Amino acid sequence: MFDGVGGDAPVVSLTLYTDAFIIRGSIVTRHRRVTDILNMADDGFLVMSDVTSDEFGTRGETIRAEFAQINLAAVLFAVGDTKVETPTELRTPKVSEEAMISVPPFKVTGSIYLMPGRSLREALAELSGRFVPVTEAAYWSDVLGEARQTAEIVAVNHDRAQILAPHRIVDPWADVGGAAETATPAETTPPAPSGDPAWPTADIPPEPRPPAEPTGW
Repeated sequence: MFDGVGGDAPVVSLTLYTDAFIIRGSIVTRHRRVTDILNMADDGFLVMSDVTSDEFGTRGETIRAEFAQINLAAVLFAVGDTKVETPTELRTPKVSEEAMISVPPFKVTGSIYLMPGRSLREALAELSGRFVPVTEAAYWSDVLGEARQTAEIVAVNHDRAQILAPHRIVDPWADVGGAAETATPAETTPPAPSGDPAWPTADIPPEPRPPAEPTGW
């Protein structure tokens, strides 16, 4: 069942992110890569040992358990705590593409690997697997207030993901500001002269002269 003959079964440490929890623990497996552990699970769950479960939020609880059965459908992505090099005989020629992957409430950026000799549209259409590997990854959640972290590899649940490639960040207010700057200023009417604004300046009647002082007084 396990690689090698004799000795202890290999143990791999994993960190799993769900909608509500961060689950840390270890699993006994014959596989070395995090994507193989998740994609080749015999059932729709993993049984982990020495588990710590942290709930998101300021009032979240921390729960410790000797064992825990984790439903893979609830996992947004998994982070491998140990870097594992793929054996040469298992490597498939692929090309890397920078991508942003949305797995609400998290975002993941990094490199995904696609089949060569195809357009990006075709390569994304052929991307398969229950969990997709993302290398040199960064992940965070603005909604949950989870700070940006980095990892050598993150395995993202394909059924929960929207993959954007290539991608760029745009300012939603950029066009609004540009439109305001290029708008033609409205014509302004000069202020009306003093006096009754309903009378044009030329038509305002002259003010009466003060009476002259009588003479000979």
